[in-house]
Amino acid sequence: MTEHPTNITANKKTRELSIVWDDAHTSVYPFDLLRAACPCASCRGGHENMKPEPDPNVFVLKMAESSSTRLANVVKTGSYALTLVWEDGHDYGIYNWHYLRALCPCEEDRKKFGNAGEQKND
Repeated sequence: MTEHPTNITANKKTRELSIVWDDAHTSVYPFDLLRAACPCASCRGGHENMKPEPDPNVFVLKMAESSSTRLANVVKTGSYALTLVWEDGHDYGIYNWHYLRALCPCEEDRKKFGNAGEQKND
Protein backbone atom coordinates (compact mmCIF):
# COMPACT_ATOMS: atom_id res chain seq x y z
CA MET A 1 0.00 0.00 0.00
CA THR A 2 1.40 3.34 -0.97
CA GLU A 3 -1.42 5.67 0.08
CA HIS A 4 -0.71 8.19 2.79
CA PRO A 5 -2.98 10.78 4.37
CA THR A 6 -2.76 14.40 3.30
CA ASN A 7 -5.30 15.69 5.83
CA ILE A 8 -6.77 14.27 9.05
CA THR A 9 -9.69 15.91 10.86
CA ALA A 10 -11.58 14.79 13.97
CA ASN A 11 -15.03 16.32 14.38
CA LYS A 12 -16.33 15.73 17.92
CA LYS A 13 -19.78 17.14 17.09
CA THR A 14 -20.46 14.67 14.27
CA ARG A 15 -18.33 12.01 16.01
CA GLU A 16 -16.32 11.29 12.86
CA LEU A 17 -12.68 11.16 11.84
CA SER A 18 -12.00 12.13 8.22
CA ILE A 19 -8.87 11.28 6.29
CA VAL A 20 -8.07 12.62 2.83
CA TRP A 21 -5.61 10.27 1.14
CA ASP A 22 -3.00 11.21 -1.44
CA ASP A 23 -5.01 9.41 -4.14
CA ALA A 24 -7.81 11.98 -3.46
CA HIS A 25 -10.10 9.48 -1.71
CA THR A 26 -11.75 10.67 1.51
CA SER A 27 -12.51 8.15 4.26
CA VAL A 28 -14.99 9.08 6.97
CA TYR A 29 -14.91 6.93 10.10
CA PRO A 30 -17.59 7.06 12.81
CA PHE A 31 -15.94 7.06 16.23
CA ASP A 32 -17.78 3.89 17.27
CA LEU A 33 -16.34 2.05 14.25
CA LEU A 34 -12.82 3.17 15.15
CA ARG A 35 -13.24 1.99 18.74
CA ALA A 36 -14.86 -1.32 17.73
CA ALA A 37 -11.92 -1.90 15.38
CA CYS A 38 -9.20 -0.97 17.87
CA PRO A 39 -6.12 -2.87 16.69
CA CYS A 40 -4.52 -3.40 20.11
CA ALA A 41 -3.89 -6.95 21.35
CA SER A 42 -6.29 -6.50 24.26
CA CYS A 43 -9.22 -5.46 22.05
CA ARG A 44 -8.42 -8.10 19.45
CA GLY A 45 -8.36 -10.87 22.04
CA GLY A 46 -4.63 -11.56 22.08
CA HIS A 47 -1.63 -11.48 19.77
CA GLU A 48 -2.79 -14.60 17.93
CA ASN A 49 -5.69 -12.54 16.53
CA MET A 50 -3.53 -9.71 15.19
CA LYS A 51 -3.98 -9.25 11.43
CA PRO A 52 -3.13 -6.41 9.04
CA GLU A 53 -6.83 -5.80 8.28
CA PRO A 54 -9.76 -5.21 10.63
CA ASP A 55 -12.18 -8.01 11.46
CA PRO A 56 -15.10 -7.62 8.99
CA ASN A 57 -17.59 -7.86 11.87
CA VAL A 58 -16.61 -4.38 13.11
CA PHE A 59 -18.61 -2.91 10.23
CA VAL A 60 -21.88 -4.23 11.68
CA LEU A 61 -21.09 -3.84 15.38
CA LYS A 62 -22.68 -0.75 16.92
CA MET A 63 -21.37 0.69 20.17
CA ALA A 64 -23.38 3.06 22.34
CA GLU A 65 -22.05 6.55 22.92
CA SER A 66 -19.95 6.53 26.07
CA SER A 67 -16.50 7.58 27.22
CA SER A 68 -15.16 4.56 25.33
CA THR A 69 -16.44 5.92 22.00
CA ARG A 70 -15.68 9.61 22.54
CA LEU A 71 -12.37 10.58 21.01
CA ALA A 72 -10.16 12.69 23.27
CA ASN A 73 -7.12 13.08 21.03
CA VAL A 74 -5.45 11.95 17.81
CA VAL A 75 -1.69 11.51 17.99
CA LYS A 76 0.52 10.91 14.97
CA THR A 77 2.71 7.86 15.56
CA GLY A 78 5.89 8.16 13.55
CA SER A 79 5.28 8.49 9.82
CA TYR A 80 3.12 5.38 9.56
CA ALA A 81 0.15 5.56 11.93
CA LEU A 82 -2.18 7.27 14.39
CA THR A 83 -2.79 6.53 18.04
CA LEU A 84 -6.33 7.35 19.08
CA VAL A 85 -6.87 8.39 22.68
CA TRP A 86 -10.37 7.75 24.00
CA GLU A 87 -12.04 9.59 26.88
CA ASP A 88 -12.03 6.37 28.96
CA GLY A 89 -8.21 6.50 28.81
CA HIS A 90 -7.74 3.70 26.28
CA ASP A 91 -4.82 4.56 23.98
CA TYR A 92 -3.19 1.24 23.10
CA GLY A 93 -4.29 0.88 19.49
CA ILE A 94 -1.90 1.98 16.76
CA TYR A 95 -3.87 2.44 13.56
CA ASN A 96 -1.38 2.24 10.67
CA TRP A 97 -2.21 3.68 7.26
CA HIS A 98 -2.99 0.30 5.67
CA TYR A 99 -5.27 -0.66 8.57
CA LEU A 100 -7.12 2.66 8.37
CA ARG A 101 -7.57 2.39 4.61
CA ALA A 102 -8.89 -1.17 5.00
CA LEU A 103 -11.23 0.17 7.71
CA CYS A 104 -12.76 2.74 5.35
CA PRO A 105 -16.52 2.14 5.44
CA CYS A 106 -16.94 2.50 1.67
CA GLU A 107 -17.40 -0.76 -0.24
CA GLU A 108 -14.75 0.14 -2.81
CA ASP A 109 -11.97 0.44 -0.23
CA ARG A 110 -13.17 -2.55 1.77
CA LYS A 111 -12.86 -4.70 -1.36
CA LYS A 112 -9.59 -3.16 -2.50
CA PHE A 113 -7.72 -2.94 0.82
CA GLY A 114 -9.55 -5.11 3.33
CA ASN A 115 -11.27 -8.41 3.71
CA ALA A 116 -14.92 -7.37 3.21
CA GLY A 117 -15.94 -10.76 1.89
CA GLU A 118 -14.92 -12.62 5.04
CA GLN A 119 -17.68 -11.52 7.42
CA LYS A 120 -18.52 -14.25 9.94
CA ASN A 121 -22.08 -15.30 10.58
CA ASP A 122 -21.81 -16.77 14.10
